[in-house]
Amino acid sequence: MKHLLLAGLLPLVATLPGCSRAEEIGAVDTVFKWIGPDHKIVVDAYDDPKVKGVTCYVSRAKTGGIKGGLGLAEDRSEASIACRQTGPISFVGKPLDKQEEMFSERISLVFKKLRVVRMVDTQRNTLVYLTYSDRVIEGSPQNSVTAVALPAGTVVPLAR
Repeated sequence: MKHLLLAGLLPLVATLPGCSRAEEIGAVDTVFKWIGPDHKIVVDAYDDPKVKGVTCYVSRAKTGGIKGGLGLAEDRSEASIACRQTGPISFVGKPLDKQEEMFSERISLVFKKLRVVRMVDTQRNTLVYLTYSDRVIEGSPQNSVTAVALPAGTVVPLAR
């Protein structure tokens, strides 16, 4: 009964605002599973919604098996990030906050999220991106950081 209730909630949770806007670039299998999908490492691309021309690539473990196939498994906390300039840089919409969450993606049924935060280093004219996971009660110190140096003369519009 409990599994049926959780399986019924899965489509609702997947449609909540703030769910992933990632594009899967590729994946490699790490552990073969007889039943359900294999455990794997996936690489997703996230275009910065406020900085046109910057894309972040995040690699992370994705749990397979029966629970993983049903979306009930809790993925591991480790992730790696690399952000790059992929086109001319321009700023979209409102000015940037000095630090703000760009993306968050559910990596367990309810309690755990993978997050990507953008920070602006005005002294070095650089955008710094951090990925980590958190949980409602206890997060993980596992993290990864990358930076995109802005072209000379680029001025970041910062919110006051």
